[in-house]
Amino acid sequence: MKNVEMWDLSGNFFLSEDDIGKNRAVACIAKLQELNNAVLISVQTEELTNEHLSKFQAVVFTDIGLDKAFEFDDYCRNHQPSISFIKTEVCGLFGSVFCDFGPKFTVLDVDGEEPHTGIIASIYNGNPAMVSCVDDERLEFQDGDLVVFSEVQGMTELNDGKPRKITNARPFSFCIQEDTSNFGIYMKGGIVTQVKEPVILEFKSLRDCIREPGNFLLSDFSKFDRPPLLHFAFLALDKFRKEFGRFPVAGCDQDAKKFLEFTVSVNEAATDYKMKKLDEKLLQTFASSSRAVLNPMASMFGGIVGQEVVKACSGKFHPQYQFFYFDSVESLPTYPLDSKDLKPLNSRHDAQISVFGSKLQKKLRDANVFVVGSGALGCEFLKNLALMGVSCGLKGKLTITDDGIIEKSNLSRQFLFHDWNIGQAKSTVAAAAASAINSSLHINALQNRACPETEHIFHDAFWEGLDVVVNALDNVNARMYMDMRCLYFQKPLLESGMLGPKCNTQMVIPHLTENYGASRDPPEKQAPMCTVNSFPHNIDHCLTWARSEFDGLLGKTPNEVNSFMSNPAQYAAAMRKAGDAQARELLERVCECLDKRCDKFEDCITWARLKFEEYFSNRVKQLTFIFPEEAVTSTTALFWSAPKRFPRPLQFSVVDSSHVHFILAASILRAVSFGISIPDWAKNTTNLVDAVSKVIVPEYEPKRGIKIETDEKASNISSASVDDSALIEDLLTKLEACAKKLPLGFQMKPIQFEKVSLLINFLLRC
Repeated sequence: MKNVEMWDLSGNFFLSEDDIGKNRAVACIAKLQELNNAVLISVQTEELTNEHLSKFQAVVFTDIGLDKAFEFDDYCRNHQPSISFIKTEVCGLFGSVFCDFGPKFTVLDVDGEEPHTGIIASIYNGNPAMVSCVDDERLEFQDGDLVVFSEVQGMTELNDGKPRKITNARPFSFCIQEDTSNFGIYMKGGIVTQVKEPVILEFKSLRDCIREPGNFLLSDFSKFDRPPLLHFAFLALDKFRKEFGRFPVAGCDQDAKKFLEFTVSVNEAATDYKMKKLDEKLLQTFASSSRAVLNPMASMFGGIVGQEVVKACSGKFHPQYQFFYFDSVESLPTYPLDSKDLKPLNSRHDAQISVFGSKLQKKLRDANVFVVGSGALGCEFLKNLALMGVSCGLKGKLTITDDGIIEKSNLSRQFLFHDWNIGQAKSTVAAAAASAINSSLHINALQNRACPETEHIFHDAFWEGLDVVVNALDNVNARMYMDMRCLYFQKPLLESGMLGPKCNTQMVIPHLTENYGASRDPPEKQAPMCTVNSFPHNIDHCLTWARSEFDGLLGKTPNEVNSFMSNPAQYAAAMRKAGDAQARELLERVCECLDKRCDKFEDCITWARLKFEEYFSNRVKQLTFIFPEEAVTSTTALFWSAPKRFPRPLQFSVVDSSHVHFILAASILRAVSFGISIPDWAKNTTNLVDAVSKVIVPEYEPKRGIKIETDEKASNISSASVDDSALIEDLLTKLEACAKKLPLGFQMKPIQFEKVSLLINFLLRC
C-alpha cells in the first residue's frame, strides 16, 4: 500500500531513485520475478482482508500495527487448515520475529539431519539390552531417540521394524528398553537406524503471547534481560505510532521522552514479567533509530523469516517458538552522536545516517575493501556493501576477486546471477549487479585466485592500502592463506562460512581477537581406499567411490585423451618417463575409452548397461568368490564381521527406477563427453527401457588369482616395476592403433562436477 521514498533505498536492493513515488510492491515485482521464472508472483495493492489470506499456507507481515496483526492472526489460527502466521519488524539496530503456526502444528523432521546409523558389533541378552557398535565411528544417538534394527543375525526378533527407545547412550554403545533375555543369541551383522517421529507443537496466539510471551528465543547469552525489554519497546513503539501516526524522529529528545513514557506504562501493565528497572539509554537509542530499516538487519531477518516459511510449508526443522528479539547496539560508534549529525541529507543513505550519523557514513564511503570470493556469501556481501554506501566516495574502492565462472547450480543461492549469465565470470557479473544497485559504488572485479602465485597482483602496496578484508571462500586452505596475509599486514578480517542451514562468523581484529588460523578443527577422517573400493559400509564410502568414478570416467580420462591427441609423441614420452603403476592405470583407462568409443547414442546406452553390470554385479561376484560368506581370517575370526557387510550382486531390472535412472544419467553423460547429440526419445524412460533390453550382457565368470587389497594401511600409490614398463609399451602401441581409427581433430569434452540433477542422479544411483 505504501509508495517508495528515498528513505527506502537504504534497505531494499530492488529499488532505485527512479522508483520513488511508485508502489513498493509494483516497483519490486519485475526484478523479483527474474530470480526464478518458475515461481508465480502476483501483487496485491488494494487493502488486505482476511479473505485474501485463505488461499495461502503461510503469510508474512512486516510494518503492521498490532490491532491489525491480532485480527489477521486470529483468522489464520481459526482457518481450516491453519495458516502459518509470521510477523517481523526491523527498527534500526533492533528486530523481532513472531511465529504462530496454529493450535496444532506437526513437525515431521525436527533437525533436518539424515537419520543416524550404526553398525552393530554385539547385542547382549538382558533387560535392558545393551547394544555395542563398531568403534571406527562415534554414534550420534541421544537418550530418548527411537531406533529400528535390520540385518541382525541370531537375534532376529529385533528385525521386526518396531521402533525402540534408546537409553544410556554412549559414544559406541547404548541400551534399549527391551527384554531380550529370551531372544536368540546374537551371531553377527546388524544395522541400527534412527527413526524420526513427528512432533506436535501447540502455538499460542499473538494476543496471548503479547500478554504472556513465555520463554524468549535467545541469540546472545550475555543479554539475558534484553528480550523482555525489547518486547516492551516494540509494544511502546506501536502505541507511539498509533497516537502520533509516525515514528519517533531521530535525535529528538521530546519524542524519546514520550516513547519512554509509553514503555513505562507497558511495563507497569505487565504481570509475570515486569522489569524492576528499564534501561533508559537503550530505549532512547531504540526510539531514535526506530524508523530506519538497515540493510544488514533486513538481510538477517529476511533470512530468518525465509527459513521459517520453509519450515511452515514443509514441516522440516523445528520452527521458532514464538518470539525472537535481536539487537546490535554494539555496532554504534563509541563516541556520542550529535542530533545534528543524524539529520537526513536527502540521500539514499538517510536511514543509515539516522542511526550512525553522517561522520561514520563518510568513513564507509571512503573505505578500501577487499572481498575474496563471489559465491553465495560473496554476492550477499556485495549487495550489503553497495546498499550501505561502502566504497562509494571519491577515495573509496572495493576490489572483488574470484576465478570461477557461473554454473547453473549457482542460481539457486546467488541472486546477483541469472540464466543469461551462465558461463560468465562470477566476479564481473556480481560487480555489475552491485553497481546496478548503487551506481556510486567504485568496484574493481578481478578473476585471480588469492594465493602465493598471485602475490605480484595482490602485492604489498595493494595490501597496505586496505581498510578491511572480507572472506567469502569455500575451502580451508584459502582461508588459512588469507588469514596469514591479514595477520602479516595487520588488517581486519571478516570470516564466515555456510553449510546448508548452518553458518559461522568470526571477526579478526588485529591486536584484539584471535586470528582464524589460531584454532583449527581436527582433520576429517579419510576412509582407506580398500574400504571405499571393496568394503564400503556407510553412505559416505559409497558417495566417495561414486564421485571418484565420476571424476575418473568423465573428467580425468577425457582430459588425458585430449592430451594424447594434442601431442601423441610428447604424451608417450611422459608416460615412459613416469613408468609406474599410475601411468599404466592411466593408459589403461585411455585405451579402454578409445577402444570402446561411442559413435551414436545407442552405443552410450550399451556402455552404461555394461557399466551397471560391472559395478553392481561382476565386481561383487568377484569379491564374494575370493571372500565367500564363511571366509575366515588368519586368526580364525569371520572375515565378514563388523564393520564389513557381505554384499549381494544386483540383478538388473527395467522395473526398478533406480536401475533405469542410472542408465539414463550414465548414457547421457557418456554422450556429452563424446560430443554425441542426445535424441529426444532417450529422455523418455519407456523408450530407454526398450533400448536397454536389446543390450547383450555376457555372462561373468569370477577369476582366480585376483588380489583384492584388504590392508587398510596399504598405500594407494604403487612404485614402478619392470612389468609396468613393459605393459606401458604395449599400451602405447595399442593407443597408437586406436588413434589411427579416430576422425581428424578428435577431442573429447571433459565434464566437471556440478550440483545439477543429472550428475546427482549418477552419484545417487551409484
